[in-house]
Amino acid sequence: MSKLNFRKIIIRLFLFLILIIIGFFVTIPLLIMKSQLHKHVNFAKTWKAEDFGLEATHFFVKTNDGLKISAYEVTVEHPKAVIICISGIENPSATIFFGHANFFREHGYATILFDMRAHGESDGDMICCGFKEYLDTKAIVKYIKENPLYNNVPIVVFGLSMGGVVAINSTGEIPEIKGLISLSAFSSWEDIFYENMVKGSPKILAAIERPFTTLDAMVKFGIKSCHVSPKREIGKLGNRPALLMHTKGDSQVSFNNFKRILSNAPSQVETFTREGDLHFVVLDNKFEEPKKDVEYSEKIMHFLDKNFGDKPK
Repeated sequence: MSKLNFRKIIIRLFLFLILIIIGFFVTIPLLIMKSQLHKHVNFAKTWKAEDFGLEATHFFVKTNDGLKISAYEVTVEHPKAVIICISGIENPSATIFFGHANFFREHGYATILFDMRAHGESDGDMICCGFKEYLDTKAIVKYIKENPLYNNVPIVVFGLSMGGVVAINSTGEIPEIKGLISLSAFSSWEDIFYENMVKGSPKILAAIERPFTTLDAMVKFGIKSCHVSPKREIGKLGNRPALLMHTKGDSQVSFNNFKRILSNAPSQVETFTREGDLHFVVLDNKFEEPKKDVEYSEKIMHFLDKNFGDKPK
């Protein structure tokens, strides 16, 4: 065999090896995302408005990309603001927010809570990691803007976990939203994917995987959608008020996510942090009973009343 032929064989083997390595890294997020995101979440537990002494209207809206989104509305006379509530990636159902809706109603705030695409009674068979769910919020905002009850009433988004991600992204993408409350949000899909991968793999492997995670998301959700992440969208807040909440020992979404989002946030953004591993932030994770956590509930109401409550004449 000539030296030239031998060199060609080595080059081809080398290129083949490179392709195998690239294929390996491309396959990892594909497999993980397929098992975790290609599904519709049917909640094992839901809450009823009447359990909280409320009357709620169940309705549906349609997104710009054709999905039907399930929502519940709790009204008050002359609302100070209407608060859109959004829950997490798999649990709980958005109906857990009826506890907050009861609290808000007592202070003059209306509430609309909705299940994101691929959750509960909403359409969809893919969880979009926060990249596209802002379209669901946009459909709710459209409903509010067309409802005479909410004429000139400010809109606030309130999200938990991935719902917090969607709340931040929605605020960045929808200028009609006037305020934001986010609990335990991750800073980007790539960040949370990396952090979870590091728990069971070498850091170098997880670091190499990051760009392939982005590439896979671009293929699934489109190039435009992949620029939507909380640590970017928080920079679009402008002078609108926001409250970011997180616990320092959160084992599901690390406190570093909070720090990354906050590092890009405008100076007026308020924060609430506490010790412990409380992904729902509320003490004992009793999220359906926010009034029992006085410090938590007072912080939220102080934020709302300061920015959206009755103004002195």
